[in-house]
Amino acid sequence: MARQRWTAWLYELLRFGVKQGWACLFGGIAVALMIATYRFYPANAALARYDFLFLCMVAVQAALLASRLETLEEAKVILIYHLVGTAMELFKTKVGSWIYPEPNFFRIGGVPLFSGFMYSCIGSYLCRAWRLFDFRFTHHPRRVYLIALSLAIYANFFIDHYGFDLRLVLFAAAALLFFRTTIHFKVWHADRSMPLLLGLVLVSLFIWLSENIGTYTRTWLYPSQQQHGWSMVSPGKLGSWFLLLIISYTLVSLINAPRVMAARGRARAVLSKPKVEMV
Repeated sequence: MARQRWTAWLYELLRFGVKQGWACLFGGIAVALMIATYRFYPANAALARYDFLFLCMVAVQAALLASRLETLEEAKVILIYHLVGTAMELFKTKVGSWIYPEPNFFRIGGVPLFSGFMYSCIGSYLCRAWRLFDFRFTHHPRRVYLIALSLAIYANFFIDHYGFDLRLVLFAAAALLFFRTTIHFKVWHADRSMPLLLGLVLVSLFIWLSENIGTYTRTWLYPSQQQHGWSMVSPGKLGSWFLLLIISYTLVSLINAPRVMAARGRARAVLSKPKVEMV
């Protein structure tokens, strides 16, 4: 590579994209399977589409563990989030918030078992990104506060159906906890940083875009919007995904204790310039 600043920045941008893609491995496979089965899965197949998705996602999870692309501790956290998500799915489908329109065998009530893997994708991404980008933090909130906020968020997903929606209070609490928090990460040689709140909002945006793919492929539907034809998921769902992401972030932080960015490290992050390796 030429020893020029713009080529170094271009390479770092490319490296950032590749790392993000690698962190999204589980989620990317899930989205690809939803699209592929929507387009090509036989309607009269002996194995229902949802059951095929379930078996595929079980196989992917087993492969990640066997290849050590995920650690056992990470898998435990992902499983907890999977169970938390499935429990919420049982309630939300019962009250009609969304539906899974196709029949299948591997299900509990109105919830196909593959749906829990949609939450696992988020947990897997956070675990992998944490390692790949070597996350460190300044002014990170105490985890006991994150646990309290996560419990309140989870409870609100249930009680909001009974006229007690505390979402605005939860947004304010999240902003209060995270407004000083900076996440530091390493793409190549130099330390980079951004407000953690901004990072959580950006991840929520990508989850929302993935949800639009999920509804477009009729993997699940919102009856109030999409029963008679597809339309984009309401942007208001971004807030829901942001709150759910905080639950996932809290769970991942319990096995990856947030490391503090040292003062000298912050100075390097400001003063250093990208270096170019000789190939």
